[in-house]
Amino acid sequence: MHQRPFQQVDVFTATPYRGNPLAVVLDGTGLSTEAMQDFTNWTNLSEATFLLPPTPEGRAAGADYRVRIFCPGRELPFAGHPTLGSCHAWLKAGGQPQVAGKVMQECGVGLVTLRQDGERLAFAAPPLIKSGPLAEDDVALIARGLGVARGDILHHAWCDNGPNWRGVMLRSAEQVLALKPDASILGQLDVGVVGPRGKVGVIGSTDAEGIAFEVRAFFPGNNGLAEDPVTGSLNAALAQWLIGAGLAPAQYVAAQGTCLGRAGRVFVEQDGDTIWVGGSSVTCMAGEVLL
Repeated sequence: MHQRPFQQVDVFTATPYRGNPLAVVLDGTGLSTEAMQDFTNWTNLSEATFLLPPTPEGRAAGADYRVRIFCPGRELPFAGHPTLGSCHAWLKAGGQPQVAGKVMQECGVGLVTLRQDGERLAFAAPPLIKSGPLAEDDVALIARGLGVARGDILHHAWCDNGPNWRGVMLRSAEQVLALKPDASILGQLDVGVVGPRGKVGVIGSTDAEGIAFEVRAFFPGNNGLAEDPVTGSLNAALAQWLIGAGLAPAQYVAAQGTCLGRAGRVFVEQDGDTIWVGGSSVTCMAGEVLL
């Protein structure tokens, strides 16, 4: 075992402890997959990441670093808040991108581009692996699991960009915040729920904070159904679906984590064919870990 540089980062917030925490081991060289998974499970966080030099193929394609992303029980090919948090930690530790203002991350899905927007970082939403409407049986099951009428699900789609999200839109943000999902029904599904802060069809900046949507994410956790505080992968896929379907404007802000006492803010912007998903990050702990 060796002492390795470490940061614990709060993502999608500029205020410590109001976003989604991430453990970042800044030097994962020589660690086995088993050691990475064991450490992730020990942190009791939703994800931990391990930074490594790019592969030869990644380096040739312009990657600045490589990251392996783990959640309890498995490795993920991509996840949004670990992407932003890992990049934040890499920059804070002195990482220098090859191109000013742009960072190229190598991960399981390939290369992911990040850009610096002032104090925020934003990643380019990766292509969807699966899109299009859900099967009606899935929609009916999700409605039962969320405790809403089938007619309250106004729109639905696959939002699979690595994590296997199923996305549904309810009538309002208030309905989303009132959900009490049934783990016995939804326990094996990754479900993302979105609700507008205004009337459907008039989606935009409808309150003092300029927040267009309230988002919640439910997924199988170690002890049954879990809720994620703020979810970059889901928000990226939701943005591709909602903007592409004309259900959201080309630029908006989503709130997530409200029911967990968090105040996550996700900034979405379409620029040409690219959808950027961004937010602030803050380092809450820095030091070394024995691995």
